[in-house]
Amino acid sequence: MVTKEHPLILLVEDEPAQREVLSYNLAAEGYRVQHAQDGEEAMLMVREEPPDLIVLDWMMPNLSGIEVCRRLKVRAETRTIPVIMLSARSEEVDRVRGLETGADDYVVKPYSIVELMARIRANLRRVRPSATGMVLEVQDIRLDSETHRVTRADQLLQLGPTEFRLLATFMERPGRVFSREQLLDRVWGRDIYVETRTVDVHIGRLRKALCGQGGEDLLRTVRGAGYALG
Repeated sequence: MVTKEHPLILLVEDEPAQREVLSYNLAAEGYRVQHAQDGEEAMLMVREEPPDLIVLDWMMPNLSGIEVCRRLKVRAETRTIPVIMLSARSEEVDRVRGLETGADDYVVKPYSIVELMARIRANLRRVRPSATGMVLEVQDIRLDSETHRVTRADQLLQLGPTEFRLLATFMERPGRVFSREQLLDRVWGRDIYVETRTVDVHIGRLRKALCGQGGEDLLRTVRGAGYALG
């Protein structure tokens, strides 16, 4: 079952056959998949729900992949989204142009599906390690995203699923301040209505669980901004 914990991939490809094959393989890997047929539609979809990664074709009508990538990378709210550029252009100058525009990876058509999936996993490990089964550690807190076990100072902690997702979000970006709205989008999802004060309730539960053995409170409340770990 694919849930909000699974990474969201935005596939931007104007060729229906390519789009269908890629969608099938991405879904088979357990990813949530959204589609855009051109660059303008892609930009709208990113604004509605920022994906965890974008697979972006270079040659498209209306707005090219290169221009989409450039626009994404100049905006603070989207510049950290990994972009894998797909292109039939195999010359070194084209690869350089794609990477200099901000693409995180460049794959030449025709490509191996196995290789593309490996590149997607590699880029996701950088931005969402908890979604790829990695173990996260911040000071004496250890989160195993594959077994859903959390320990602090080697003591097993009992966390509910929401508190687990909150902690994973914080541990992926130690020190970063997340607003309540950002946490709602990341943990609950944009299509679910939850009041912002609900975040405070679950933060309180997470804080209680982390400090239940007497450890230092590592969750910071940043007045007027949100919350951070460490």
